[in-house]
Amino acid sequence: MRLLVINPNISDDVTALIESEALRSAAAGTELLVRTAGHGVEYIETRFESLLAAGAVAEIIAEHTRPGAEPVDAVVVAAFGDPGMPALKELTGVPVVGITEAALCAAALQGHRFSIIAISDRIKPWYRDCVERFGLAGRLASIRSINESLNSIGSVQQDFKETLLALSRQAVAEDGADVVILAGAPLAGLARELAGQIPVPVVDGISAGIRMAEAVAGLQSGPHRAGAFAPPPVKGRKGLSENLDAALSARQRALHPAPTA
Repeated sequence: MRLLVINPNISDDVTALIESEALRSAAAGTELLVRTAGHGVEYIETRFESLLAAGAVAEIIAEHTRPGAEPVDAVVVAAFGDPGMPALKELTGVPVVGITEAALCAAALQGHRFSIIAISDRIKPWYRDCVERFGLAGRLASIRSINESLNSIGSVQQDFKETLLALSRQAVAEDGADVVILAGAPLAGLARELAGQIPVPVVDGISAGIRMAEAVAGLQSGPHRAGAFAPPPVKGRKGLSENLDAALSARQRALHPAPTA
């Protein structure tokens, strides 16, 4: 199995964290192709920054799903908040899994109420939107976050490990969380380090994304040819990159093949 794992922000330090945890999580025999957004911001905190990231992610998906590209079996969008999701599911016939939807599914399977631990206060409204979109707002115990300035997005774990641990414990003791989600690629791998120090299951978004993508790809359920995630209809367009135009055209042809003589 071959997974395309995309960091939607431009931070190479975060990509390294993603790749490290993805390698630890992937099943034997799974090949990982890890890519970093070609444009955007250092880390994503707002809906608008997510909008910028979505375009960068679409370009990478198109590059690796256009005709002639080496096939991938699934795509993992490796940023909490799932930039571009669920719209990106329309672009390709392989499963596209966001680490938010994967983490929420994993949390819902392990407890009734869950809390999300985030890296900034500013990010919380967007995360709440995501939980509501997945229909799980009634199971959200809380979103707790770091309320200090970050020194570097790549060193959040080292700089704030004790704070993140305290927030996680508070979510359990004060908010009634049955499961804690450590949100965001900058926290990739921290759940392993804190194992046993938080009295409920702790979900890592990157780990959940990799394992869920493997599982969904393994189901071989087939692509969307109808419904909400069918390819966009054929219509006039201009200004798209060569990769994006080719990937979109291929997806549309799969739905509406040219008649044979």
